[in-house]
Amino acid sequence: MRAVLLSSGLAVICSLLGTRLAIGWFTRHGFGQPIRDDGPTTHHVKRGTPTMGGLVILLSATVAYLAATMLVGGRPSASAWLLLFLFLGCGVVGFLDDFIKVYTQHNQGLTSRAKMAGQTVVALGFGLLATQFFADERGVRPASQYISTTHDWGIKLPLVVLLLVIWFIVTATSNGANLADGADGLLAGTSAMVFGAYTIVNIWQNNHLCGSLDSTVVESACYQVRDPLDLAVFAAAIAAACIGFLWWNAKPARIIMGDVGSLALGGALAGLAIMSRTELLMAVIAGLFVLETLSVLLQMSYFKLTRRITGTGRRIFRIAPIHHHFEHLGWDEVTVVIRFWIIAGLCVAAGLGIFYADWLN
Repeated sequence: MRAVLLSSGLAVICSLLGTRLAIGWFTRHGFGQPIRDDGPTTHHVKRGTPTMGGLVILLSATVAYLAATMLVGGRPSASAWLLLFLFLGCGVVGFLDDFIKVYTQHNQGLTSRAKMAGQTVVALGFGLLATQFFADERGVRPASQYISTTHDWGIKLPLVVLLLVIWFIVTATSNGANLADGADGLLAGTSAMVFGAYTIVNIWQNNHLCGSLDSTVVESACYQVRDPLDLAVFAAAIAAACIGFLWWNAKPARIIMGDVGSLALGGALAGLAIMSRTELLMAVIAGLFVLETLSVLLQMSYFKLTRRITGTGRRIFRIAPIHHHFEHLGWDEVTVVIRFWIIAGLCVAAGLGIFYADWLN
């Protein structure tokens, strides 16, 4: 627990101070954000706002986790290294996308195929390492070959199918977080709640770990996971780094997270879900990301379907993702963000409630 508190404290300080320094550096070097022309007109004033602030979140969380782990006399576990690989790997893909946008001053960065290729390499690399290597003394690897809600269930998946499932989870989650990064403070605030929830989940799993010498651990209700406490330390660092960044990212944002931050946060969330055996539960805890993604898929599907039937494409929402729809209806951006934070908080509470209720049963 000391490491959890230390990592979160270090991360929020590093993020608060680091983001302020990043604002000045990015401003001096012209790293301004291009704005999509078809977005809400109220966002046009954000053109030129320093971007790629997600770099501060990546560096703050990573440094805080490593420093906290070493200061309490530990060393990073295999699960933590894999989470770091996913966190930074998705961040690199996002950085390339952001850099191209800034360099060309156009809202089109990497092509969709190039971005997907980068995410695929990272996801499959993570999946192969997490499922086939790094077994601990109990024979437990960082990721299992089953689908899980709070515990493994169903049949053991063949490796090829398992890698496809992991690829889907990583790409869907990272893109879902990316879609939520469209209003000042929306993604940073939501991510702080979601990663805070995973800090609680992993601490609880550590306290009820299968094979524990603690007499209070019941074998029928224990968790067959690897390195849950280390994952909690990392999750706490990411949550705290998001809080520090939010200080400067709240409306009117002094800096924008960019794809380097959103893709990295989504990737880290996928890694935590996979390694804590809560892939399906993650869809509830991160329900806001699911909502944002579904709004885009529904919009695209309905437009293509109506264009094929009638010759004229129609839309369900005025614009997708859905938070922009409400801005087009006239809601103030702050109102949209706060109400979406409420939705995100309810999803987190529901997910933690399901997790705890399952343990009680």
